[in-house]
Order: sequence, then C-alpha cells, then structure tokens
Amino acid sequence: MRLRIRIMDRFLIATFLKLFTIFVLGAPLLFILGDITENLDRYLDRGVPFGQVLISYAYQYPQFVFWAFPIAALLATVFTIHPMTVHREVMAAKAGGISFHRLVAPLIVMGFLLTGVGLALAEVAPRANQVAAEMRGDRERQQAWRNNFVYITDSGESLSARRLTLADSRMVGVVLQDIPMNGEEPTRHVRADEAEFQEGRGWVLMNGSIRELYPDGRESMVRFDHVFLRSLVERPEDLMDRPRDEDEMTYAQLQRFGERLERSGGDVGRTYTKKEQRLAIPVATLIIVLFGAPLATSSRRGGTAFGIGISLVTTILYLMLFRFSGALGYAGTLDPRLAAWVPNLLFLGAGLVLLKRVRT
Repeated sequence: MRLRIRIMDRFLIATFLKLFTIFVLGAPLLFILGDITENLDRYLDRGVPFGQVLISYAYQYPQFVFWAFPIAALLATVFTIHPMTVHREVMAAKAGGISFHRLVAPLIVMGFLLTGVGLALAEVAPRANQVAAEMRGDRERQQAWRNNFVYITDSGESLSARRLTLADSRMVGVVLQDIPMNGEEPTRHVRADEAEFQEGRGWVLMNGSIRELYPDGRESMVRFDHVFLRSLVERPEDLMDRPRDEDEMTYAQLQRFGERLERSGGDVGRTYTKKEQRLAIPVATLIIVLFGAPLATSSRRGGTAFGIGISLVTTILYLMLFRFSGALGYAGTLDPRLAAWVPNLLFLGAGLVLLKRVRT
C-alpha cells in the first residue's frame, strides 16, 4: 500500500506541475496580446521602436506570471482531478483505502510551495516593471543623481543636499534641520561634508557638526568624523524627486510609502490595498487548490469541456470579486486588508465546505 501511495503521489505531482507550468507560462501571453492591441499605437507614436516594446514586455513577464498564479493553480487542479474522476481512478483509490483527502494531499503541498514561489516573485516583479515602464515611455527614466534638493523626511526634518548619487548611495553637502513644534526642545542643525547609506544600518554622516539652539538662548556644538543618524530612515531611492507607481514598489517600499502618505494626510487606500494584494495573490494559489480539488469531483460526466467550463466560471467569479473588493479598498470604502483578502476568505470557506462534503 505504501508503494501505491508513493506512486500515486508522484503521478499527481508530475501531472499538476506539468499543467501548472503550461498555464502559468501561457496565460501571460494573453495579457501581453491584450495590452499590445490596446496600447501599441500609443507606444509607437512616442517613437518607441517595436523591438524595444517587445523587450519591455519581456521585463514585465514576471508581473503577468504573478497575476496568473491563482488561475494556473485552478486549471492545473481541475485538469488533474477531474479526468481521474471521469475515469474512476478516484473511486479506485478510495476502494484501495486511500481517502480523497489523502489523495489530494500532494496538491495541497504543491500549493504551499507555489505560494512561497509567488511571494518571492512579488519582490522581483516590481523592479522589472520599472524597467519596462521606462522602456515604453510610461515613466521618465529615473536619473542616477539629484542636485540641490530639499526633502521633508518621515521624521519631519528638513534635509538638503548639493548632490545625491544612487550608484554609490552617497550625498554631498548635507544639511539636516529639525525645528520642534512645541518650542521647548532645542533646534538641531546638522551639517556634513558627505553621507553614505549602508545597508542594514542607514545613513552615516562624515566630517561635520551638530549644533543645538535652546529656547533660553544657550547653544552647543559637537564636531564629528562619523556619526550614524537614526532619524533619517529614507533610502537613497526614496529621496529622488519622482515617486514610483505602486506596481513598481516592493512590499516594504509600499509600506514606507503608505506611512509617508498617511503622515502627510494623503489617501492611503490604494497603496495599502496594493500592499496587501502582494500577499493575498500568492496565498490564493493554495486556497484555489483547496477549492478546485473537490469542485473537480462534482460531476463524473463530461470531459475536457466540463473542466474548461467550471474553470472558466470560477476564474471569472474570482476576478470579479478581486476587482470589486480592490476598488472598494482603493476608494477607502473598505479596509485595505479586508479588501485584499475578501476573495480568498470566501473561496477558502467554500473550499472547506466542499472538502467536508466530498465523499472520502
């Protein structure tokens, strides 16, 4: 019996992964075809060469793959389990003492693993999206430097610098001024010849001074060779003059951007909903497997057409829920966390009910 189970596990995993790979790599081609049909004239009118447009879609491919994960998981699950139901292989497994829950356990394990892959892809896609947008002219190509700028930091301090370069993460001619609102704390004025951003530590200021002016007229000044400035939490790319689109930000960048918007009184519904969707979409891969496996046993009749039908209806329903709840989150009508996770919660509930009702 153990040998049979191991053989069945390998068969299910191989079939599922083969179908998932076909669907997850093929579905983005439909996204690309739709976008080209709608926007190609606009790209060419900007003077973007057709070859460059195609290359830009290659960069955007990870984003399309990320979106396709739940759909591919549904199709792969249905077309793995439904043929086994039609050909009575599920019934034979039950007769051999293998419950349906044990039968689909390898698919659930694959759902967990693919969720991890989706989470990793969610961190890769935004960087590729930025390159794709710049190649098509949707965004101005981000400069590698910024000169003579003033920036209000997250902590409320005024930062100015003569030059910032992204290549080496350095600033030159740095001035940081903190004017307390209550009038009781000292006014702090920091000058430094240079500042360098160190990953994991933050900004280190070099060759400068810290001057503090107290409300009673007292003054103090300390010179330094190196000092670590904890109040300046912005990364070099955060200090550039052009904010990026949400699809070009990682999860952590969306969190920081949302906090910055919130402090300035801006609308954070879209930003936080997008952030939560970075987690919700990969997790939907597992939830869709839990939902699709018992759904595929709902009828012993029909072949490929039945599988396509239930997959199509489920996909449309999920996408409608995803877009509707997302729109509510963008508008601030619904809490962003709830807006991003409502489709998953509904499908998880339906999947658990179907799993409980399926004959084991």
